[in-house]
Amino acid sequence: MTSVFTPGAPSLLVGQDLGCVRGERLVFGGLDLSVGPGAALVLTGPNGSGKSSLLRLLAGLLAPARGRIAWDGVPVADDPEAHRARLVFVGHHDPVKPGLTVAENLKFWMTMRDGIGDIGPALAALGLDRLADQPGRYLSAGQRRRLNLARLAAVPARLWLLDEPTAGLDSAAQAMLAALMDRHLAGGGLIVASAHGPIGLGRAATLELVR
Repeated sequence: MTSVFTPGAPSLLVGQDLGCVRGERLVFGGLDLSVGPGAALVLTGPNGSGKSSLLRLLAGLLAPARGRIAWDGVPVADDPEAHRARLVFVGHHDPVKPGLTVAENLKFWMTMRDGIGDIGPALAALGLDRLADQPGRYLSAGQRRRLNLARLAAVPARLWLLDEPTAGLDSAAQAMLAALMDRHLAGGGLIVASAHGPIGLGRAATLELVR
């Protein structure tokens, strides 16, 4: 059994005795975690150890083979739509629509969450303001990653689930992301992120998964 409890305020996100099976292989089992407001948890471990799978469980995209995930004491399976509304999940792939501009892509994602507003601050947070009118098809891999991460600033969500968020980012973009994550935590937000190295969450608890 692996247990990680982040320090600080009482926990909002809790996983108890979590198990994950992919195909016929047990990826992990007996895993407990707890994350409170203003806290971050970084998932580490080799490829295939289950970091992405655990994030998908926490996002409600996969059902655990055993155990349960709760938010503020209520199982997320009881109201999956409410759980999806409280989180933003940034996965490995950056789903940028090539025919839309940077600004239009961001507006599309905001509309999918039943809201639209001023996208300027979100673009500026990841250094995309000068690329607002650039079609998605002309973006580099790093620019696409920054556009995907801009959803964090554009869509209000208490819980951020980030799968290797610094992949493809240069040092300047990594600093922008670190500042964005610091502001989120300072406001009582929660972050669970996978990483193979430092991602700018110096005060985070660490959960190491093994293959």
